[in-house]
Amino acid sequence: MIDIGVNLTNQRFDKDLASVIDNAKQAGLTKLMVTGTNIVESQKALVLAKENPGFIYSTAGIHPHDASSMTAESVVQLRELLTQPEVKAVGECGLDFNRNFSTPAEQEKAFIQQLELAVEYQLPVFMHERDANQRFIELLTPYIKQLPSAVLHCFTGTQEELERCLALDLHIGITGWICDERRGAHLLELVKMIPDNRLMIETDSPYLLPRSMRPKPKSSRNEPKYLPYIAQTIAHARQQSLSTFLSNTEKTTQSFFNLTQ
Repeated sequence: MIDIGVNLTNQRFDKDLASVIDNAKQAGLTKLMVTGTNIVESQKALVLAKENPGFIYSTAGIHPHDASSMTAESVVQLRELLTQPEVKAVGECGLDFNRNFSTPAEQEKAFIQQLELAVEYQLPVFMHERDANQRFIELLTPYIKQLPSAVLHCFTGTQEELERCLALDLHIGITGWICDERRGAHLLELVKMIPDNRLMIETDSPYLLPRSMRPKPKSSRNEPKYLPYIAQTIAHARQQSLSTFLSNTEKTTQSFFNLTQ
């Protein structure tokens, strides 16, 4: 099992990070992809990857929330990060028109700059999109054939939005959102539409603790060790055996991020 989206640099892991990593291994996870959301967090993610060779890898990018922080110096720093062998993708980048912590114009500029870096370095793109699907697709389309691969992580959208993404041959990351009966139940049907070679799984820890877990954990903090529960939920929805589902997702993820066995 590979968790493609873990925010291990988040301060909620500061006190017991070693235990969180060990618990992930005990739960059967074979690799973690630690997400970079700005320059500082991307640098911290790389340090974690270097400290845990073969188990932790990282991404390097600037999240749309932080797009206003992207400068010429940021591009220089990203270039340096993207040359590191532990950095397996550009991102987290994309558009978030829900909160607009950075303006739409700033988000679009930062997204395009990172797509251009991904093309230049021939790295996959790890992407975020919320309330911006049509514009997201418009900006991504001119680059898609030049990219080795691209994933929309933490997909929570509609059937129409999923169909747009699949039409571009995007990979799709599914989180514990699918375990939330209030807002994620529609994913139990939509997840059946995703081809085996386009689907990957993630916790997005420390966010999105699966609501349907029983017994419910005492802490609201999500962790990679809960990925097996998410995997079981998705496999059941797809009417696949857990072993087949996990074999497929691991193969897909290894190929997407160019990971060694």
